[in-house]
Amino acid sequence: MRDVFVIGVGQTPVSKGADMPIRDLAATAVKAAMADAGVETADALFTGNMLSGMLSHQQHLGALVADAAGLRGVEAATAEAACGSGAAAMRWGYMAIASGLHDIVVVCGVEMMTHTDRYETTRALATASDWPAEGAHGHSFVSLNAVIMQEYIKRYWVNRSLFAAFAINAHANALTNPNALFQKAITIEKYEESPMIQSPIRLYDASPICDGSAALVLASGDWLGQRNGARPRVRVAASAAATDSVGIADRRDLLALDGAAMSSRRAYDMAGMGPDDIDVFELHDAFTIMAVLSLEGAGFAEPGKGLWLGADGEIGLDGKVPVSTFGGLKARGHPVGATGVYQLAETYLQVTGQAGSNQVDGARVGMTQNVGGTGATVLTHILERVD
Repeated sequence: MRDVFVIGVGQTPVSKGADMPIRDLAATAVKAAMADAGVETADALFTGNMLSGMLSHQQHLGALVADAAGLRGVEAATAEAACGSGAAAMRWGYMAIASGLHDIVVVCGVEMMTHTDRYETTRALATASDWPAEGAHGHSFVSLNAVIMQEYIKRYWVNRSLFAAFAINAHANALTNPNALFQKAITIEKYEESPMIQSPIRLYDASPICDGSAALVLASGDWLGQRNGARPRVRVAASAAATDSVGIADRRDLLALDGAAMSSRRAYDMAGMGPDDIDVFELHDAFTIMAVLSLEGAGFAEPGKGLWLGADGEIGLDGKVPVSTFGGLKARGHPVGATGVYQLAETYLQVTGQAGSNQVDGARVGMTQNVGGTGATVLTHILERVD
């Protein structure tokens, strides 16, 4: 396979009530990424999205976004893998270049979730569950994650308040991210005072419903080798995916994200790395319990110990495992089909030293993990600065 590089990124600020059509929101990020990369055209465009057909009555985003972005005529398609749709589009882009089919590919993620009422959006999100067993019986992703979090508290005899560290860290990092939805710090007191959504999940344990788009430009090593740029080179050292059961009742173990473990292991093997080689980990903190289980599934902590990485202060920008370095899903926001691409864009900024106040000192290797559903689809990518 050929080497694949990230050569440019673009983001729109995550918001509520985006004031443009979904095609234009996506095109804004695509154009910004192409300008950052210094390219005027591409061979293909892959767009990650989950909900446009249900909430915007608009399918066929691939061609729609290509046209809006000035790329009419290129190959284009939409990737859907629930909340993992953005990273699924990235994997398509990676495979298209690594296989030799294309030299320049744009990867975009976009979602608009706030123009419909909360009930309609929540019901649409629940279609990523095992609908006959979960969604059709009134389960939402809040209730499903509440079941998982309650089991973690019970099995490992931990205080629910320890989960606050993940929310506090995310909000602290979002303060200096101009694209974050929530630019406000929270304290343990504010966390404890926040409303209980569904026990044991409080408001600050959950990511918000929001709108946003992010994009990347990928290039082959062959194409890049013909250009003498002064910018750092960032190679996609690994692209891996794995699945688990969609319904949580069918899991081998309710607290084991087997999809995350398999996806991480495949990524580590592909990159020739392990957890100790990762300088930044952009995990899928849609809920604080998912952040904990992702740390354990990716090998940064033993089962039952991931919670303590937060409690012991090891997840901050200067910690052992920096996570949510621009606010994560919790505070930057979680426009579901775009989230995986935001994670990759932020990791690119980290490993190229462009993260500003959010910079992790000396970061050269970053890993992203984008999760669909409650762990049914997990996509892991590792970006490495190679110059």
